[in-house]
Amino acid sequence: MAQIPHRIDAMALALDEARAAGARGEVPVGAIILRDGEVLARAGNRTLELKDPTAHAEILAIRAACEVLGSERLIGCDLYVTLEPCAMCAAAISFARLRRLYWGAPDPKGGAVEHGPRFFTQPTCHHAPDCYGNIREGEAAALLRGFFLEKR
Repeated sequence: MAQIPHRIDAMALALDEARAAGARGEVPVGAIILRDGEVLARAGNRTLELKDPTAHAEILAIRAACEVLGSERLIGCDLYVTLEPCAMCAAAISFARLRRLYWGAPDPKGGAVEHGPRFFTQPTCHHAPDCYGNIREGEAAALLRGFFLEKR
């Protein structure tokens, strides 16, 4: 599997997954999960293709990484995603016990980390990853804006 030296390269892979999702007609969001610089999983949104409202990039990447590791916990793993996670994905990130979360574009309408419910700050949250936002924000936001402009 590919070695990633730092988060900018990992976010580039997540952006590639987002572009692929957009090319399939999905909202262009991509996610990568790494452990010790090794890519365990990569995914893009597939809600339309799978007819599954839970098929967000983060959920699909978490499922794939859990399968690779043979565990429901992703201890020591980091998630890179092109858009601030929603509440559903934030809960999955918490339950999977991901170590760190990196995201690209903020999501004032649907995000749940810096916006909305601020999931990881709630007393009912059992595990909160270290969070780092706005990584390659301009590229991630431009993908989303372009996608929705084409849809309108």
